[in-house]
Amino acid sequence: MKKPIVAISAGDPAGIGPEVAVRAALSDRVRRRAVPLLIGYPLHLERALGHQGAEVQLCRAPNLPYDGPEGVLMYRQPPGEELAVEPGAISAASGAAAARAFEHAVHLTREGICCSLATAPLHKGALKLAGIGYPDHTQGLRQLTGVAAVRTMFQTGSLRIFFLTRHCSLRQAIDRITEGNIVALARAVGEDLRKLGVESPRMALAALNPHAGDGGLFGDEEVRILAPAVRRVQGEGLDLEGPVPADAVFHLGASGRYDAVLSLFHDQGHIAAKTLDFHRTISFTFGLPFLRTSVDHGTALDLAGTGRASSTSMEEAILAAAQWGSVWRAGK
Repeated sequence: MKKPIVAISAGDPAGIGPEVAVRAALSDRVRRRAVPLLIGYPLHLERALGHQGAEVQLCRAPNLPYDGPEGVLMYRQPPGEELAVEPGAISAASGAAAARAFEHAVHLTREGICCSLATAPLHKGALKLAGIGYPDHTQGLRQLTGVAAVRTMFQTGSLRIFFLTRHCSLRQAIDRITEGNIVALARAVGEDLRKLGVESPRMALAALNPHAGDGGLFGDEEVRILAPAVRRVQGEGLDLEGPVPADAVFHLGASGRYDAVLSLFHDQGHIAAKTLDFHRTISFTFGLPFLRTSVDHGTALDLAGTGRASSTSMEEAILAAAQWGSVWRAGK
């Protein structure tokens, strides 16, 4: 059986992206299950290789599909000239290099040359300096693929978390907690989980207020919005429980009671996942023509060039992309 080719965009070269991407691509457990294809500039990848302490040859991939031999790290260079970037310092050059690598990786994956996409971190400030028309991976994926909306799922071990809102203020997030938005998310999550092989998904909706509002004593959003949304979803035949107090629901999800937890806002789900296992938390993006996974950490400019960055999350993201990429395409 042929191993799936996973496109790995190297991220911002001023940060730890190329380093963790290279280290993950060289790991035995990744190479046993996938063909890692780095997307980035040789200048940045060679510098990252210098921290590995191994005899490895960086080689431009020939016509794909191709499974490189041991001791060879395959890459594809995105369009545009190579730009010198200083580690640890955000710049227009680093933002441009990261965006070009990301966009080329999306192209290779969308065309079916690669099975799925795993991304190393971008830096929002560098993208802005470079004049890139999107602030992050999620918005970039929407623009490059033309999809109207995407969904984010975090996975940490057996815990899966989907988000109603993410990159907005807490006040904006609360304003977006509506019955209609919750119902729409629950429907989409049920379909996403079925595409991943969960035949009868069991889902839980996290509460907003302490003790799920305690009958209206600590806020009435549960009574007015969350509970009616749950009843609507249940009436459509979906298995959704809640609202479940947020200080318990993520533990229950990790323990196997639920196949997924629906988080209402960014930190509610992020804190739960990262506290459980920071380095093995990975992000999935659903709603695209292909599956995209990502590390769930930033560019870590303070670690750039030190050789001390952990590649665990990048390895997990590549392995998940390899495992589920073909399944996701088949389920479209």
